[in-house]
Amino acid sequence: MRGAKKTYVIQTMSGREARVKALIEKIVGPELVSECFIPTFVVRKRYGDEIRLKEKKLTPGYLYVVSSDIEGASRALRDVPAFTRLLSQDDRFIPLESADMAWIERLTRPNERVIGMSTGVIEHDNVIVQSGPLKGLEGWIRKIDRHKCLAFLEVRILGRTKTIGVGLEIVRRTD
Repeated sequence: MRGAKKTYVIQTMSGREARVKALIEKIVGPELVSECFIPTFVVRKRYGDEIRLKEKKLTPGYLYVVSSDIEGASRALRDVPAFTRLLSQDDRFIPLESADMAWIERLTRPNERVIGMSTGVIEHDNVIVQSGPLKGLEGWIRKIDRHKCLAFLEVRILGRTKTIGVGLEIVRRTD
C-alpha cells in the first residue's frame, strides 16, 4: 500500500550498517526505498601530533529508510542476507514523527546525512557558534567537551529524548 513518503528505522548489527545499507540499496531498490542512510557526524581526532577529521555514526546499530510503500519494503528486506529489523509496535511499522526527523533534516542534507564540524567561542559562559551546522542552534547544546571537540545535544527520536554528540571546536574562550 503506497502512501506519503515517511522515514523508518531499521535495526542491524553495530559495525555492519554500511554493508547492510549497500545490500538494501541493491536488493530492495529505489522503487521501494527512495533513500537509505546512516546519519554520521564529523569530529576532530588527534593521532599523535596530527589532527584528522573522522566520521562517526550518530546512532550505531541503526539505519534509516525513506519509503512510501513500507509493506513492500518490509517484504523485500527479508531477502537481505543480514540482520535487519524494521522497528514496529503492535505489528505496525512506526515511522519517525516529523519532530524526530526535523533535527536530522536541519543538521544535514538529503543523500548526504553528515553533520559537519562546527566552530565557536565561549564568551562569559555562553556558547556562540560561529560556523557550521550548529550555528543558530546554541539553545540545543546541553554540554561541551572541549578536549574531544564535542557538543552534546538533546534531540527527540522515536518518542524519546536522547543525548547525541556532534563536532564542535571551541577556538577561543573569554571570561
